[in-house]
Amino acid sequence: MTSEHISVDDLLLAHAAGRLPEPVGLVVATHLALSPERQSVYREYEALGGAMLEDLRPAALSAGAFDRLLSRLDGEGDAIQVAAKPSPRATKGLAGKKAKRSAVDSSIPAPLRDYVDGHLDDLPWKHYGAVSEASLPLDETTYRVRLIVLKAGRSVPKHTHDGQEITVVLKGAFNDGIGRYGRGDISIADAHVDHQPMAEANEDCLCLTVTDAPLRLTGTFSRFLNPFLRF
Repeated sequence: MTSEHISVDDLLLAHAAGRLPEPVGLVVATHLALSPERQSVYREYEALGGAMLEDLRPAALSAGAFDRLLSRLDGEGDAIQVAAKPSPRATKGLAGKKAKRSAVDSSIPAPLRDYVDGHLDDLPWKHYGAVSEASLPLDETTYRVRLIVLKAGRSVPKHTHDGQEITVVLKGAFNDGIGRYGRGDISIADAHVDHQPMAEANEDCLCLTVTDAPLRLTGTFSRFLNPFLRF
């Protein structure tokens, strides 16, 4: 992610072109699984990418280019296959768990099931008052990927972001003073957004969130906690 403001359509287009890293692609895939009406838009972006490729004029290859390409494919084939699968941490121990349990939490859409094994209760939840969070097994070098539960009728402290935060709602809904986000909706926040998400009163709100930098508290008193925050 970058510091530039992006839209949901930007994410769909980038995903259709295969240009999103795994954590952000997971958010978009989850959005599409929960929002069938957006799948037609996504297919249009895929078709647009295919049409653009067909319109490209072929260029002459230099001598030996085909042999060099084959050599690169031989060396990179394993990496290409791994990139299309869940991370090794996500699949560790799944066989044993699936043998013990067959029911799948209905809140978990298909793209997420390889990362949580379909059971929210088994995740390493941490609780902070109105908020509970559990990190998912993806590389945290650049991104942090979490499931977050915000209790019904409660809010998180007012904050902005040093980078970007992309959130898709899995269950319930929240309102951050800028918009309302329900099941399947994506919220994109960056340094230009100062908000305070609040879950609707009738139900806890479960979200999948990806961040690439720490949030920054902006409340009168909570801002003093900023030095202790991580993304």
